[in-house]
Amino acid sequence: MLRFAEKLRARLVRLPRRQKRLIQVGTDVVLVWSALWLAFFVRVGEAGFVEPLSGHAWIFGIAPLLSIPFFVRFGMYRAVMRYFGNDALMAIVKAVTLSALTLSLAIYWRSDVPKVIPRSMVFNYWWLSLVLIGGLRLVMRQYFMGDWFSPASPSKFKGRDAGLPKVAVYGAGAAGNQLVAALRMGRAMRPVAFIDDDPNLHARSIAGLRVYSARHIERMVEETGAGEILLAIPSASRARRREILEKLEHYPLHVRSVPGFMDLASGKVQVEDIQEVDIADLLGRDAVPPQQALFERCIRGQVVMVTGAGGSIGSELCRQILANEPDTLLLFEHSEFNLYSIHLELERRIEREALATRLVPILGSIRNGERLLDVLQTWGVQTVYHAAAYKHVPMVEHNVAEGVLNNVIGTLNTAQAAVQAGVANFVLISTDKAVRPTNVMGSTKRMAELVLQALSREPAPVLFGSRDGVHHVNKTRFTMVRFGNVLGSSGSVIPRFYQQIRAGGPVTVTHPKITRYFMTIPEAAQLVIQAGSMGQGGDVFVLDMGQPVRIAELAEKLIHLSGLSIRSEKCPHGDIAIEFTGLRPGEKLYEELLIGDNVSPTEHPMIMTASEEYLPWDQLKALLNRLVAAVDEDDYPQVRQLLREGVSGYKPEGEIVDWIYQQRRAEPGE
Repeated sequence: MLRFAEKLRARLVRLPRRQKRLIQVGTDVVLVWSALWLAFFVRVGEAGFVEPLSGHAWIFGIAPLLSIPFFVRFGMYRAVMRYFGNDALMAIVKAVTLSALTLSLAIYWRSDVPKVIPRSMVFNYWWLSLVLIGGLRLVMRQYFMGDWFSPASPSKFKGRDAGLPKVAVYGAGAAGNQLVAALRMGRAMRPVAFIDDDPNLHARSIAGLRVYSARHIERMVEETGAGEILLAIPSASRARRREILEKLEHYPLHVRSVPGFMDLASGKVQVEDIQEVDIADLLGRDAVPPQQALFERCIRGQVVMVTGAGGSIGSELCRQILANEPDTLLLFEHSEFNLYSIHLELERRIEREALATRLVPILGSIRNGERLLDVLQTWGVQTVYHAAAYKHVPMVEHNVAEGVLNNVIGTLNTAQAAVQAGVANFVLISTDKAVRPTNVMGSTKRMAELVLQALSREPAPVLFGSRDGVHHVNKTRFTMVRFGNVLGSSGSVIPRFYQQIRAGGPVTVTHPKITRYFMTIPEAAQLVIQAGSMGQGGDVFVLDMGQPVRIAELAEKLIHLSGLSIRSEKCPHGDIAIEFTGLRPGEKLYEELLIGDNVSPTEHPMIMTASEEYLPWDQLKALLNRLVAAVDEDDYPQVRQLLREGVSGYKPEGEIVDWIYQQRRAEPGE
């Protein structure tokens, strides 16, 4: 029987749309006649009173003629049966009501009725039509969805749902109900319960699923066998989501989430696109809404360029900048693939939102000062966001020359080109690793800051590398924004943890006590743009990163929320082990955001300004000359020494691990 029903369903689904509509119209005619016959029968109680082919033939003839046009007008034959919802039900109520009223008028106007028609018959016809026509559509919706025996039912007819993984949905609101409908249609998972914090819903049934309290999750698991929880609480704050995740962490359940309403509305994702728990929810940090005046000050209607536009921070800056409608946005990037990716994404957004911004993708390197100057002058750039840099600590530690040339000389080239081209605003994306660094990456980023600090104090500097000694009028306002790690950036620890968990472990952490500051990429980009609008020249802005997070603790939470246990000496039969591999070259246990204690608040609650020491421009140029010469000669001990001279607090730990330096030392005769 079930097999026949499945075959029939598949055959009906494959029918052409025209045939489906003819079947629906024919069925509705039969249902109208049935409702009319039952209306007489319910009123009189005698089947013989009803004469569809003689005395009452006229009313049986006009009833479908009056009803079907209303059904067509209200779109009852345009609705897809599998997606039949509340709007379609309301359309049926309206159509049936109007058809019943029209039928009553026809009865009233006809005075030569051969047989008496009871007045209450029309009312019976109305409600019976609603039951038959609306009820059949609801039944057919379940039939075409494939769950005409509900998965939540204790019936033995579980059908194809029997082998699907069982999930509970946290949140019995609109998003939760959408998710349950999508899961039942998609047949990738089987929803078995709701969990909700509203006490008015506890022990009640919604969409055929029982609603449990968060305190009774263990009982829910025992009764339903759920092995996973899907978070459907898109409107909850970060702090609230963190509280929920802390509760769920104690249960052997894999926790995932569904996208927020804004992502659904923008078309980025579908409701069934379930994802791992957002790590920002574990931090419990709610972003402060941007101050629009600060956000637009250096962007709206201007020509803006982002260096490193295809990187994690650079690409998000481009998205935020585009939302503030610059006249022109230049994407400056040396990686062809990264430039192609961000350009394609932004181009589609411009078309979708009908934006007037001109988008210009430019391949180039910040190591090429002439190319930078040519671009800035050609397009008349007014604001530069300098995000291009090498940021991976161990990688730069092994490639010292490239780190210096890209992070220091590249920033120098970009800043000097900005001065020559008369750029109004220049914002450097810096890092907390520039504060008392122990690695080459941090020290080169601090040197980049020193370049901007020195230039900002020179109204007419003689530029580095200038042979003619010409002074250039400096109208550029230089600012620097310093912050910690961003979630999901290239080289971020979080994606690696997820990958290791999926592979069965172990999860590798460098040190049990290592901590880091974290912030989401969108929040960091918003704050960078706002901080860059506040600077007076030479300012070092520091973002409020919240509390530092212990990386080992973060790894533990991710393992637990994946529904797995930690393997350790106390629990040798756990699922995933955490291994400590030791600090990598140049890596610190703790990061800082300030060199000194002289910090002041700004007009934005999440942005502070720091007063940091600097080197005069002429003194810094002499240091840079010696640094470039040392790099050219591959004299890495000298490079380290010069970085120590320029960067206050730079204390490199361990031997120089640059690949070239190590290889040459290993060669015979060295």
